Amino acid sequence: MRYSFLLSLGLAFALPAFAQSGDETARLNAWFEARFEEQLDFSPIQQTLLGRKDDYDRIDLFSEAAIDERIAWGRAAHAELERSFDRERLTPEGRMSYDIWMYQHERGEAALEFRRRGYLFHQMGGSHTDLPRILITAHAVDDESDMLAYISRVAEIGRAIRELVVRAEAASGEGVHAPRFAYEAVIEQARALISGAPFEEGASASSPLWADATAKIDTLMVNGAIGGFRAASLRGATARALIEELAPAYRELVAWAESELPLAGESATGIWNLPQGGAYYVERLESMTTTSMTADEIHALGLAEVARIRSEMESIRDAVGFDGDLDAFFAFVRDDPRFYYESTDEGRQAYLAKAERDLDFIEARLPEYFGLLPKAPLEVRRVEPFREVAGQAQHYQRGTPDGSRPGIYYSHLIDMSSMPIPTLEATAYHEGLPGHHLQLSIAQELTGLPTFRTVAGFTAFSEGWGLYAELLAKEMGGYADPYSDFGRLTNEIWRALRLVVDTGLHAERWTEEQAVRYMLANSAIAEGQVRAEVRRYIVMPGQATSYKIGMLKIQELRARAETALGDSFDIRDFHDVVLGSGGLPLTLLERRVDEWLASAPGSRQAGAR
Repeated sequence: MRYSFLLSLGLAFALPAFAQSGDETARLNAWFEARFEEQLDFSPIQQTLLGRKDDYDRIDLFSEAAIDERIAWGRAAHAELERSFDRERLTPEGRMSYDIWMYQHERGEAALEFRRRGYLFHQMGGSHTDLPRILITAHAVDDESDMLAYISRVAEIGRAIRELVVRAEAASGEGVHAPRFAYEAVIEQARALISGAPFEEGASASSPLWADATAKIDTLMVNGAIGGFRAASLRGATARALIEELAPAYRELVAWAESELPLAGESATGIWNLPQGGAYYVERLESMTTTSMTADEIHALGLAEVARIRSEMESIRDAVGFDGDLDAFFAFVRDDPRFYYESTDEGRQAYLAKAERDLDFIEARLPEYFGLLPKAPLEVRRVEPFREVAGQAQHYQRGTPDGSRPGIYYSHLIDMSSMPIPTLEATAYHEGLPGHHLQLSIAQELTGLPTFRTVAGFTAFSEGWGLYAELLAKEMGGYADPYSDFGRLTNEIWRALRLVVDTGLHAERWTEEQAVRYMLANSAIAEGQVRAEVRRYIVMPGQATSYKIGMLKIQELRARAETALGDSFDIRDFHDVVLGSGGLPLTLLERRVDEWLASAPGSRQAGAR
């Protein structure tokens, strides 16, 4: 029998005490809702991503003065929370909300010292590609006013880019320079956004924003919302905003990036080479893993996980009858043409179609493993050309809480030799179902929790869940092809390698080439993908460590629950407890599971605290 989900969240307490704490929690939740709305006022983009049309003609402010204003607001809210509420009078769920808010505030404060240490622009993205992508994918145009807001936002992007360039210049003045490859990619990405019509007279191709804007205007006209004369007027206004406001800002970005090239040096290094590099990396690891693990501990864990996973890979090598050692098997899977689709439109479409079939297979089995199920639809798409990079990691963009915009699983398909078929299935499960799409959609659709918790993001939790989901899919019947199961292990060892390589680059002072060679020697990942990944770790310190650390914690907690509940263990209950509170730091996730086990009937931990 499944336990009541409310009971599973630790809400079985004496009624009088619960009523009192419930009143205080209700008051706290109302406070959280008011603060969440205030916080949203700082970010028109976040409002759009949530499906709202408030401040629809604006873009966030990115200047240091605007950041200071948000910091002052956060500190005032923190002080008010401590002053106005007694944590001990709250329900367990109320205390969890209180602690999440406090955790987020404390992490923000810890990061302030390093506000000029991160790379604002690099090949993995940044506002220069994120803002156009969001305008294209998330800014819905249902009537003329929405299109006018779109045009205003085109100009606003120009302002935002200028503000970010000023901040990047300030960081550069303090000795913070991204690697050369990052600047080269930014230059290419920026130029792609301001090439073609309407920037070049007589151009046969349209720039990404112009193509999107004209398509949206045409749809308004087809739907009868505007006439032909008004459509022409809107096209003219869009062209002026692109040419006069957006393009000059992107040219300034290109000029700044070009000026940084001589300062970048030919050899990429980890952030140990930056001012405060060692302390900055400690902060990044704590933020990304939501633990206090040191770089040395993470490095050692990675080495142990690599050894364990290699042993499982050898079992699959033996099962398929390959004649050779594991290194030879890596080379075979990495290099044999049978494991890649052609670099043609047909090959790219075949890749996307295979991902869709795998996701459909898993979706049919979700009710056997989850009580909570997502309502939002999921789409599989190729990354837009202006931000597509060969070998770059696939990724997920969440939809809106009401399902009006789907979640999107994106793939970089410009170079199919960097997209091996054996890892396709596991990656689809990670990004889609039962991975990011399921976890993030469930979080956004939760009711009865303060809204800030339904959108809270903790990298170790979300990426740990995504990697756990890859293995869970095997329990659900995935990976019928042994090479796909090998691809799953390739993905898992990839995440274990990240523990070694990320800490190697940023704490052990490894070179880029040293990191590449280590990854190639311990996996079947295509070389182009390896090189793109190592460059990702260089510009995003610490982030890559979150996957394996989060997965291992979820596995540890599941094993604890299986031991405590014995025959009463139901995988759906466990998954609902893990996902039913939104994103959590790993320390609070562990507390959540322990509270559930302490109150679950038949648990060997019942009554324990």
